[in-house]
This record gives sequence, C-alpha cells and structure tokens, in this order.
Amino acid sequence: MGTTPTISLILNGHIPFIKEDADPQAPQKYWLYNLLYETLIPLLQTFDRLEGDRIPFKLGIVFSPLLIQQLQDPALVDSFIQFLDAKIELGEREVNRTRNIPWMNYLAHLYYDRAIEYRVLFTERYEKNVIRAFDIYQKKGKVEILATAATYAFLPFYTSYPEAIKAQIEVALKTYREAFGRFPEGFWLPEAGWNPELDEILRSYGFSYTVVDTHGLLQGHPIPQEGTFQPVRTPAGLKVLARNLALSRAVWDAHEGYPAHACYREYYWDIGYELPREDMKAFVASDGSRQQTGYKYWAVTGGEGEKQPYIPQDAHGQLQKDVEAFVELCESHLDTYRRLREKEGCLVGAYNLDLFGHRWYEGIDFLETFFREAAQRSSFAVDTPAHVCAHFSQEKLEEVMPEFSSWGENGFGETWLNSSNDWMYPPVLKITEKMIELAERFPNDGGLKERTLNQAAREVLLAQASDWASMLHYQQAVEYARHMVESCVDNFSIIYESLGGNYISTEWLTQLEKRHAIFPDINYRIFRKKR
Repeated sequence: MGTTPTISLILNGHIPFIKEDADPQAPQKYWLYNLLYETLIPLLQTFDRLEGDRIPFKLGIVFSPLLIQQLQDPALVDSFIQFLDAKIELGEREVNRTRNIPWMNYLAHLYYDRAIEYRVLFTERYEKNVIRAFDIYQKKGKVEILATAATYAFLPFYTSYPEAIKAQIEVALKTYREAFGRFPEGFWLPEAGWNPELDEILRSYGFSYTVVDTHGLLQGHPIPQEGTFQPVRTPAGLKVLARNLALSRAVWDAHEGYPAHACYREYYWDIGYELPREDMKAFVASDGSRQQTGYKYWAVTGGEGEKQPYIPQDAHGQLQKDVEAFVELCESHLDTYRRLREKEGCLVGAYNLDLFGHRWYEGIDFLETFFREAAQRSSFAVDTPAHVCAHFSQEKLEEVMPEFSSWGENGFGETWLNSSNDWMYPPVLKITEKMIELAERFPNDGGLKERTLNQAAREVLLAQASDWASMLHYQQAVEYARHMVESCVDNFSIIYESLGGNYISTEWLTQLEKRHAIFPDINYRIFRKKR
C-alpha cells in the first residue's frame, strides 16, 4: 500500500420488488419514492456541489438489480413525479397552515422550496434517470458502483444449489452491464452474507473483491494478523475487505450513534400521521395506511418528555461536532494500527444507503461535511473500495477464509431464518430445485415454452429475495411479504404443471409477465448445471 492510510465508505442501496400493484399509491411504492426524494436526489446534489467546489470525494455505492430496474421503470418514474407534485401541493397548504407559528412556518417554507427544487432536478438536470447520473460520477472515477445478487437473496442459504447462486449472479451482471456499460470489480454480498462456499463461485465470475462483516474476517481461518485494517485473499484469490466495527457503530447504532442526538430531526413524527386524513389523501396508501410526507417539525429530543421543535441551526452545529468526532475516530484507529504494526492500514465503513437522508435527515449533510473535512487532512485519504484493494499486491496479502457471517442480528443468519419465516424455505427451495430440473429438461426450447420457462425463472428469483424473510422477522409489511412468497411459489407451480401437460394459458402468462415484470431479457438456462 502507499504511504497514506485510506478510508473507504460503501453505501448499500436496495429496495424490495414493488411493481406488482399498478396503483401509484400502493404502500410499497412509497419505499421507492422516499429513497429517491430523501436520499438519491440530495446525494447527487451533494456530488454536484463537491465537484463544483473542487473537493475530492470517492466512495462505493451498491445498486441492486431490482433497484436499478425499478428506478428506470417508466410507470414508476411517472408515479414519482405525481408524488413530487403532491409534496408541492401539500407544501403550499403547510405554509398557509403554519403562518402564525414562525419556527414551524420556517420549516414549512424550507420543505416546500425543496420539493419544487427536487422536481426540477429530477425532471430536467437528471432527466428522470438517477442511475445514469450516478454512472456519470462513476465514469469520472469519483464513485464505484458495486454489483450484488439479482433479487438480493441471502446467498449462504442457497449453497446447496450453486446453480441458483450462479443464476442470481448472471442476471445481476447482465443488469449491471446494461446500466453501466462495464464489468463490476466488486460484489456486494446481500446482507453481508458470506459463506466459504461462495469463494470459488464469486472468483469464477471475475470479481476481484467482496466485503464481509467484522467478525466474519476476525473469526476466519487462520485469524488474520492485520485484523480488519488490510484486505485478505481467499484460497480462490478473491480479496476480502471487512467492515470496521467502530465506524459502523458511530453512524449506525440506534442508541449511541450520531443520528440519535437530541437536536437532530425526529424520523417518526410526521404530519402524515397527525393531520386529518382528508387533508392527506395523496399520502394515504391504497390499503388505507398513512405514509410519511417529509413535513416534520420535531427534534429527536430523547427521553419520555415532550418533543422539542426541530431547529436546523442547532442540528448543523451538532453535525459539525459529529463529523469532527468521526474524523478523529478514523485517525485514532489508523494511528494505533500504524504504531502497533508499523505500516499503514485502511478502514471500511459500510452502511445502508437509506440511512442517509431518509432515516437520518442530516445524513447527506454528514457525508458532504466529512468529504470537505477529509480534503483538509493529510492524515488519511478517501478512496473507492476497488482502489483500496488495488493498493495491496495479491501475493503479499494473508490467505484467510472468512467464517460464515452477516450483518444481521447476532451476526449470522437468524434474521432470515427463525420462527417467523422458516415456513417459506421448504417451498422456495423446492421450486429452486424444480427450476434447475426444468432448465435441464428443456435446454433448447423456443417460442411460448421458452417464454413460460423464462417467467418460471423470474418467479424463483423473486421468491428467493431476502426481503420477505426480513419483513416477516421485523413484522413490517407482513401481508405483502407473505403474499409475494406464496404467489411466486403458486405461479411457478402452475407453470411447472402446465409444462408437464404441455399447455399454458397465454392470457394468464401475459398477465403474470406484466405483474412480475423484471429482467425482461432473462434466459431460463442460467439455471442449468455448468459443464
């Protein structure tokens, strides 16, 4: 590695499949709207400002194939513009409603002006395609976009079916190349889920590195002498970076992390839950659930006392302190490593993308302030994860096989396999097995049969998504998660039986293709056993 220690931040972007319901106010669609409005557009705006001020910045971003396709879906894009218009209309009413409460009226004006600005940015500057806007920054070398599995499946659970893992990867690579016109260097493991069986599979597809959670590397075989301060190489030659525990907790911890500070904006208190339902029609989903509007007036405050008003100036002052603390934390860890090992190290901070801006309102400003502060420091550099790995020559890295791990609860697989969701795995694994069988049985079919087999592959990939198990575990959108698993299994079963009887309803198939319209150019043969 060079003479400068390095920090690499990775932001993991993914949302579940939400296209099934054509209604623009389907509750799941607000996941996409909020990610776009509160995270992706302001993040691009931050990049624009940093570039305009000639502030160097580099980081890694993950866009799951599902997220890429849904961000580029014309119907969802149109629905998002309707959402922006509803935000603007609500802002006009809020400015009027709060006119006699100065501190609240100030915020209402702030949110109203921002909604207007974001509509212009999205439709004109970014031309309704934020993926292309991020790719521009990748081409400039400021952003590295990592690949991840097609439907964000928790891959360790599918190691008994390597064809399924390879199918997830091959669809992901095709989606990535279509979106970005290149081959990715890094592969982000969904939910940071690593199992040793993934080593040779990932390397066989040409990935140069991946990222595991802290304990996955520290409990590796053998235990790495450099800890998480340098990548290791696996027996197959894959470089592995590990998330730094201290950097993760500083930003992510719900109780001790920076977002928990009392003066930051409260995430849960939103007028969408508070004002009369008839005034919130655009923010009441089709199932009757109230959705967040982004018009929020209260600070975290803390404790059980009455919530205090949100004061942006106070939050900005705290943000400066938190960035300084984060920089000092980075410097302290790198300094300690240098003294103990007499060499320079790297730190990796990996977080879910929607933490910044959506969950933590000040999070995007935190990133911008961090890059501005880092530009003034000579104690470390910021870089993309691929460049960090490139600093270390393959032959000088320790050979270590990381242990089974994830960034889920307790660090293994129990978030995705417990009493709330274990029922889903027997049918999902069964249709996975049958899909491999179908790919072997019908290797060269065309026409309607090929179309049917391609849809069968889509149903299997959707059923494998880790989102459904997560939702069931956390008791969020439970009915939707259960519906998606059961409908994918049922759809596949109908297809499987119809292929046995050599008959399929074209009307039924066409409707299914419209509802589960992902990966339009999928080739079911990705499930064939590799020879």
